[in-house]
Amino acid sequence: MENETQTKKLVDDSEVTKLENTKEEEKDTEMNPKGEVPALAEAHDDQTELTKEDKESLMKFETLNNQEIEFDKAKIGQKKKTEFRRIPVPLHRYTPLRSNWETILKTLVKHMKLLVRMNTRRRAVEIKTTKEVRDQGVIQKAADFLKAFMLGFELQDAVAILRLEDLHIQTFEIKDVKILRNDHLPRCIGRICGEKGKTKNAIENATRTRIVVADTRIHILGSFANIQFAKSAV
Repeated sequence: MENETQTKKLVDDSEVTKLENTKEEEKDTEMNPKGEVPALAEAHDDQTELTKEDKESLMKFETLNNQEIEFDKAKIGQKKKTEFRRIPVPLHRYTPLRSNWETILKTLVKHMKLLVRMNTRRRAVEIKTTKEVRDQGVIQKAADFLKAFMLGFELQDAVAILRLEDLHIQTFEIKDVKILRNDHLPRCIGRICGEKGKTKNAIENATRTRIVVADTRIHILGSFANIQFAKSAV
């Protein structure tokens, strides 16, 4: 009997504590209808509100308007760097260079506005930019033009490099495609050229390229896609 009375008292005490807790929660909800905890709400209000000292420190903060900022300004009369290129001349291209020297000077000096000279000691053609040159890529085009002429291309074909931007030169050897020995190598070169250059001219006209066969090396002038077609045809 005593045990039963003790258990009844414990149940009654637990029910009383539950009722008290529910009453306190109802009071808190009445005070804070939004459901915020009062301690957190007070802390939030303390963070948002600024003291007088903080306001004064913000007002005294130095802005960038009071300071003078200087940037490196590009000068209008700034001197451009002079660029220099040297293109070596092989021995077998001396005679065509002499015969076409006047036309080369006209294209490079008058139209491209570059300085050109022949250095006989180093056996090379030297070109240099001037103050009148506006585009710095002109000297690279002129160097490619002279390289194409030294490789064996005709002057009219080499001038196309100056006019068009998509043209470039690609060289490869016959050994890279297939290793040939003894008499097979000159036979292969003869087949590429054909009788009086007929096969070479046919490949050039079909692929819109220019081909120069110099011993075991083959030089192709044209656009990237056309060079690949010509290379596969060869």
